[in-house]
Amino acid sequence: MVTFEFKRFGENLGTRPLGKQAREELLPLLNGDERVVLDFDGVNVVSNSFADECIAKLLLSMPLEDLKARTTFRGLNPVAADSVLTALQRRRIAMK
Repeated sequence: MVTFEFKRFGENLGTRPLGKQAREELLPLLNGDERVVLDFDGVNVVSNSFADECIAKLLLSMPLEDLKARTTFRGLNPVAADSVLTALQRRRIAMK
């Protein structure tokens, strides 16, 4: 497994441009052979915009089942977890 640490982008992840930067750095890891740990230890806030741009937009390049198989989350606090889940749900609805 390989770990992708979100804390290096800051303790408060709130903008689409930052989400895009993180997604672009994450994609090559997801296309590799190892499972990726999405590590949010030390991150206080994940906005809906960041979560959509970074995590949910991954669904444009792979099905949810593949994303689940290639990743695992660590260190998401309840508020951040809600943002990520909401972004994934909205993106899936928008793609139908």
